[in-house]
Amino acid sequence: MTHYGKVLVATALFALTACQSATQSDSTAAVSHDPETDQCGASQYQNTIGQPLTSLDNKRFDVPVRAIPWNGAVTMDFNLRRLNFMADQSGKISKVYCG
Repeated sequence: MTHYGKVLVATALFALTACQSATQSDSTAAVSHDPETDQCGASQYQNTIGQPLTSLDNKRFDVPVRAIPWNGAVTMDFNLRRLNFMADQSGKISKVYCG
């Protein structure tokens, strides 16, 4: 393998490692119990993960809520008091977070 080939392989490994680390830290941030970052109360709704997104239809919430279907378009504004339920391809809740 040439010197350039080794550099290319090393660069690819570093890039993949960085992506994996970012993904892992993002998923743990969603379950935060810190009052500053859990202003919407997302930690109370982690038990809804795996349920159909439609299970939220008849529930009432004390904060603004956004039910996000798979590949759904949402605004990029950040509101720590808004509760977000994100669904996967099968329509089941895959993530609950404030924002």
